[in-house]
Amino acid sequence: MPETIRDEDPSGYRLVVAMHGTGRTAAAYRDRFAAFAEAHRCIVLAPLFPVGLIEPGELSNYKRILFHDMRFDRLLLDMVDEVDAKYRIDTARFCLFGFSGGGHFTHRFLYLHPRRLAAVSIGAPGQVTLLGDDHDWWVGTGNFRQVFGQDLDIPAMRDVAVQMVVGAEDTETWEITVHPGDKGWVEGANMAGATRLDRMRSLKAAFEAHGIAVRHDVVPGVAHEGLKVLAPVQTFFADVISAERKGAVAR
Repeated sequence: MPETIRDEDPSGYRLVVAMHGTGRTAAAYRDRFAAFAEAHRCIVLAPLFPVGLIEPGELSNYKRILFHDMRFDRLLLDMVDEVDAKYRIDTARFCLFGFSGGGHFTHRFLYLHPRRLAAVSIGAPGQVTLLGDDHDWWVGTGNFRQVFGQDLDIPAMRDVAVQMVVGAEDTETWEITVHPGDKGWVEGANMAGATRLDRMRSLKAAFEAHGIAVRHDVVPGVAHEGLKVLAPVQTFFADVISAERKGAVAR
């Protein structure tokens, strides 16, 4: 929270949510967004979702939104409501970033709550849910209503500024390739491509096929390193926030 908010009208401040990956580096993302928050009059919310919920050692609970009887999208929105109640900033539409496991969460959150997002930055998820009816959740969105009790709102998704960001050297496949018998295996689990670079391209193509504009940043010299992609992410969010304050929408 910027010190300046104590002396200003908080309604002019915006919310940036930085979602951690599997390693739960929430504090590191919070710290790396601090200067951005000061410069652009934002509060940064860095959620921390526990490991081992229900299933001992389980790490991925939040990534696909629905886990047992838990809905991690609703948990995040409850946190946003707490920020709103405490600080009275503008949380109607916020900026959401997530890398790796956080990238899983961010694009699926977009499917569920596009009207709550001004911008979403999807960073290098290991598996992607492609927008389209050809495959069921989580590979695709064919049975989205049956799983979540609501329809996709494609027109609202078109109103969200979307960035996809990945390191140019993010080519390892050992962690993201799923085999029959593995936890999380479903038919088509690897169809989006072999590497995170491939899977980002597939996700981008699926978005664009539905008329959703995408800014695609491939960061030179970077492998699977979330803290090293933050420069283009923060530039993207700065553009969106500046355009909103001027009454326009950045893409």
